[in-house]
Amino acid sequence: MLIKIHKSYRKVVAVCDSDLIGKKFEEGKMQLDVRENFYSGDEVSEEKLIEILQKEKNNYATFNIVGEKSINCAKDAGVVADGNVGKVDGVPFALVLL
Repeated sequence: MLIKIHKSYRKVVAVCDSDLIGKKFEEGKMQLDVRENFYSGDEVSEEKLIEILQKEKNNYATFNIVGEKSINCAKDAGVVADGNVGKVDGVPFALVLL
């Protein structure tokens, strides 16, 4: 999984499954674009990702998460709940503002 933390007035944490980087998914009027310039960051293990997400959750960050593995880690970290996950062309995603 890849994680990149963008810093502006508040942190934006971008996470995606490594195999989705650079791909675009469309379903009806919805589009999910997993752009390299936004999501491509450090490759991390599940354990490390959960640790980082828990830390950033306490810093009131915004989260953009794409992919089944990444979503599952975000759930384990307490960042995403089942009811907050959408899908585009079968690919799960979540946008969370804490």
